[in-house]
Amino acid sequence: MSGKRKRSGKWNDKIKLALGELENKIPKDRGGRGKGGVWPEPEQVEAWNAERERQRGCGQYCGSVSAAGRQQTKEEYKRETFIKNVILQTAKSAAFLLAAVALIQGVVRFLPDSITVSSSVGGRELPIYCVETEKKQVALSFDAAWGNEDTRRILDILKKHNVKVTFFMTGGWVESYPEDVRAILADGHDLGNHSENHKNMSELSDEACQEEILKVHTKVQELTGYEMCLFRPPYGDYDNHVIKNVQKCGYYPIQWSIDSLDWKDYGADDIVRRVVESDKLNNGAIILMHNGAKYTADALDAVITGLQDKGYELVPISELIYKDKYHMKADGTQVSGE
Repeated sequence: MSGKRKRSGKWNDKIKLALGELENKIPKDRGGRGKGGVWPEPEQVEAWNAERERQRGCGQYCGSVSAAGRQQTKEEYKRETFIKNVILQTAKSAAFLLAAVALIQGVVRFLPDSITVSSSVGGRELPIYCVETEKKQVALSFDAAWGNEDTRRILDILKKHNVKVTFFMTGGWVESYPEDVRAILADGHDLGNHSENHKNMSELSDEACQEEILKVHTKVQELTGYEMCLFRPPYGDYDNHVIKNVQKCGYYPIQWSIDSLDWKDYGADDIVRRVVESDKLNNGAIILMHNGAKYTADALDAVITGLQDKGYELVPISELIYKDKYHMKADGTQVSGE
């Protein structure tokens, strides 16, 4: 606050200096100051006023005066016009400077946020694929849209390693397995939104996009009291209007930087290799897995220990991402704006 007062004081001093310089120029432009250092001199002002009254009293103020009177009136008019113009220009200059000060202060106050909180890059709205961070952290995430055979087993493995993750759930899955939703939350994991019907969001209208998000939000809120804020579009399908609608609903759009491809059923070893040996494994990576894939639970223990052996801490996405003051790189990396 003290810094702002200092800056404001400096601007006020500059305004006073500018007005002072303008005032100093006035007598120079009109032939210098009078004897007393004041322009015009008081005697001149009194003489002008006396002549005005004389002309008004004689009915001569509207031009019906003698040649000498007309000449004097013209000089008087010039002086009056000059003084009025000086006053007007001074007022305009002061108003302009004050407006400029207000504008600059407003830019300084609000510009950092407007720049650093942005999901747009070159006109493209981007979800968060990964996070730029100095912390050696990564996030595991599980999409829950169909099966549920291994959810409890996955939760047990996560609990054994004291690891917290993020589950993205469809509305149908929430309805079918409410007790598992509660169990996930009870174990301290993120509850994420994966749409109501698992549709391609880019093919939907704005209204339909928001409905797909908010229906699940309401179900989870009524079931658990939890307010979700993370949304992963089905199939990773998005465009500008999808991201904007996600944000309108108060959500952060989330993708992934490492795909385990566990849904292709290549086997547990393949899942471990794709995650732990990925060339995209670095600080801030977001890993995609599924709770209903055939070999995911079999691979999970080795995935966790493999990541930990490389020095990574596993955290939920809500803890990994920046909630405000951020911007995006073209590759979908979220970068802190602070």
